Amino acid sequence: MYDLQNRPMSERYEHLLKAISSERFLKMQGLGNEVPFFICPFDPREYDEMEANIATLSNALNNRGVRVLSINLYDLSIELLKNRGRWEQILEDERDYSKEQLKEFLQSVLDPENHVVPAISEKMAADNFDVMFISGVGEVFPYIRSHTVLNNLHSTAKDKPTVMFFPGEYTQSLAEGASLDLFGKLQDDKYYRAFNIYLYQI
Repeated sequence: MYDLQNRPMSERYEHLLKAISSERFLKMQGLGNEVPFFICPFDPREYDEMEANIATLSNALNNRGVRVLSINLYDLSIELLKNRGRWEQILEDERDYSKEQLKEFLQSVLDPENHVVPAISEKMAADNFDVMFISGVGEVFPYIRSHTVLNNLHSTAKDKPTVMFFPGEYTQSLAEGASLDLFGKLQDDKYYRAFNIYLYQI
């Protein structure tokens, strides 16, 4: 089981399908009163394959009666920018921004606490779902950090399980705690309250 995340994608897919469709997972049993957040790490080189797998997994779960709310952070960011009238402005002025200026601008208008998580909460309230998928983590780095999204979702997404598909490594150890290492190289700060879904016992 500990080796599962290094197994072929087909084996990981079967585990995800069995785990997420299980009554134990959906009823959030065995979590020790922790928030029902799960990280699904994958090699960034598998991005296209994983994106296809997420869509296939969602369809397969829906066919089993498990309703999936799928949130892509990149798509959500564009939606928020368009809703706030900033999208065209960015496209027009991008050449005039330095990378640091653009990062600061996007971090401001896409602040997780004030904008991103409230938008996710709206989608949750409007959808009758059993599990939420969060993807698009790599595309929104560095202006949206995955651990910040998860921290701000604690109070909102505690009643249904959430699976974040993470292009990198989620490492946990007694000595160093847990960290999300984006692309296997960039430490996305400490985050310890999620479970590695590949370690989830079915």
